[in-house]
This record gives sequence, structure tokens and C-alpha cells, in this order.
Amino acid sequence: MKKKLLLFFLIGLTLFSCSGSRDKSKRSVAVTLSGAGATFPYPFYSIVFRDYMRKHPGVTINYGAIGSGGGIRSLRDKSVDFGASDAFLSEKEVASMSAEVLHIPTCMGGVVLSFTLKGIDSLRLTGELVSDIFMGKITRWNDPRLVAENPDILLPDLEITPVYRSDGSGTTFVFSDYLNKVSPEWKRVMGKGKALKWKAGLAAKGNPGVASIVQLTEGAIGYIGSEYALSLQMPSAYLKNRAGNYVKATLETIAAAAETDLPDDMKLTLTDMPHPDAYPISLMTWILVYQDQAYPGHSKQEAEVLVDLLNYIISPDGQKLAEQVNYAPLPLQAVQKTQRIINRIHFGGERISTVPDPEMAVVNVLSQTEVAKDSMKMSRFEKSIVNER
Repeated sequence: MKKKLLLFFLIGLTLFSCSGSRDKSKRSVAVTLSGAGATFPYPFYSIVFRDYMRKHPGVTINYGAIGSGGGIRSLRDKSVDFGASDAFLSEKEVASMSAEVLHIPTCMGGVVLSFTLKGIDSLRLTGELVSDIFMGKITRWNDPRLVAENPDILLPDLEITPVYRSDGSGTTFVFSDYLNKVSPEWKRVMGKGKALKWKAGLAAKGNPGVASIVQLTEGAIGYIGSEYALSLQMPSAYLKNRAGNYVKATLETIAAAAETDLPDDMKLTLTDMPHPDAYPISLMTWILVYQDQAYPGHSKQEAEVLVDLLNYIISPDGQKLAEQVNYAPLPLQAVQKTQRIINRIHFGGERISTVPDPEMAVVNVLSQTEVAKDSMKMSRFEKSIVNER
């Protein structure tokens, strides 16, 4: 295990030692980048963008947390340099874009069911129960099915107030994708998407809006990003996963959901995954950029800073910041595949990223390791000859 961790560390150093984010010549470049989209990763983007700007005086990054749907529309209209979404583009959205869009994973998190019930800070739920609550079929907290799932908790005779997103939301997409997999009735009646026709409850804009209403409403339950629940110290439910275990969203259980073969384009959902420790509503979130950055109103200098920023986000330094604000960092497999995607970004055919291909980095590390081993063997051989003399 220690050897594997050391190898991963060496590969990371090899990959990012060539990253433009370490190039001092870029630190005084006067460039402004703008982005818009998901509210889910906003706490991470806020800190990682600020850290990048601190290291690169002259660079300004503006980000509007307007929801995934708004971010996708802004990128399509080319009113921003990058979009952000918790859901990868649908076929219809891909067709609406004027050029190829790449998905750059930045971190992982979970969608949790947070609630406000006086004197209760722990709750067990299943996918079927969550489905029926948000479809308006279970309306009171002392419903027999909820009581049966929580025999050690005295649930009150109180109306349930589901709280959902009013805006086009990647968080809603992930939440509904999970329920689509575990509840046949949800799949038939509600389906999945960034915006749904809700059967019951109150609407709120963005993760902060949902969190606020849940906090202020006795008997409320809403789906929000795990980092909001953790930072606001809001109670959240244990969810029964595919393996039958009740799991709470933590950095470890979210990371467990990603222990699978990842596609090369990194477009996937991490809901209802088979790992026994996996939190069942886990997700990756993406920054969306055009592969060809040579389009009207966008300079090569802006493209270079954008690629440099993306390289920084997935670097060890950037991923440490994700963990500091309660997001799970990308696993090594995800970082390697994401680096290949970033390396595809170009400006009119001219490659921008200076970070080497991950496969070459692995080869270099392994070859350097072998050279070091051979050197040690030779040193031991020479010492043995001296001792014999």
C-alpha cells in the first residue's frame, strides 16, 4: 500500500511539475475570465479561484453561481469563458452548441437529504421512502413506513414539507437520476432532469436557498449538496445503498462511489453504485469549455490562462483545497483521464497545455524508479567488492 501511495505521489509530481500554473511569467498577465453555472461546487470554486488569483496577480476570475442550466446556456451563448454543471450535457444540449464542448471534472460530492425536526439529528431513509415523500405520497413524519425504518426514534405527528429546486439544477438531475434507478414509480411519473414538475412542497433557488428554507421550517426536508450540510452543521439522513448498508455522506463514502472504471470522456453518474461503502447519491461536477478556444471575442492569452487554471484545479494543490471545504478530491484515475481531456484543448489547432500525457508520466516515473533500483544495486555491489578486499 505504501509503495502504491508513493507511486501516485511521484506521478502527481511528474504531471504537474510542468504545469503552466507554476510558470512565474504568467503571474502578472492581465486577463479576466468569467464563468457561470452550478451552485453545488461554488464553495470550492470560490476558494480555488481566489487562490489561483493570489498566485497570479493581474488575473481576475468572476463566477456566477446561477445553476447548471444557466451555466450551460451562458456557454452556448459564449457570454462566459466556461460553464459549470453537475450534470453532463444531454444529446439535445450537445446539438445546441456551436462547437465541441469538453467536460472537465473538478471534484466530487454528495446530494444529501437534510431535515429539521426538533430533538432529532439522525434518520434512516430508503430510496423508495424519499421518492414517496417528494411525490407527496408520504405526508407526515409519523407515517408507519418511516416509523418502521426508524424504530428507535420518536417521530412527531407533523406535516412533512419537501423543499426542491426552482431553477434548472444539476443537483436536481443527480437527485432524480438516483430516484429513477431505485423507484419504478418515480421513473414512470417524474423521470429525471434538471427541472421537474413537482407534486408537493416548496421551491427555492440554488443550494443556499433550499438549505435556508429547510433550516427555517420545522418538519422540512430538502436535497442539497453535502458540503452545505457539513458547513452549516445541518443534520442529514443515512441512506440505504445498493448493498443494503445505511450510509452517511462523507469524503470516504463519496470516494467509494468512484471506485469503478471511469470513461475516457469522464461523463458519468455516480448514483446507486455497487461498492458496499458507497454513498448512493454521489456525483462529480464539471467545468465545461470549448475544445477549440479560437472563437470571436476570445483571445489566445485568455485560452492559455483558462487551461492553466484547469491544470491548477486538478493538481495536488488544487485538490487539497477541495478537501478543505468538504469536497472529495478526484481519484488518481480521474485526474489522469481529465488531464488527457485538458490536453485536447487547442487554439485554432495549436495545443495549449504544457502538462505531459499521463501515460508518459507513468512511464517516466517507472523508468526513474528502475534506474534508482539499479543504482542502489550497483552501489551495494561496489561496497561488497570493497569489503572483500
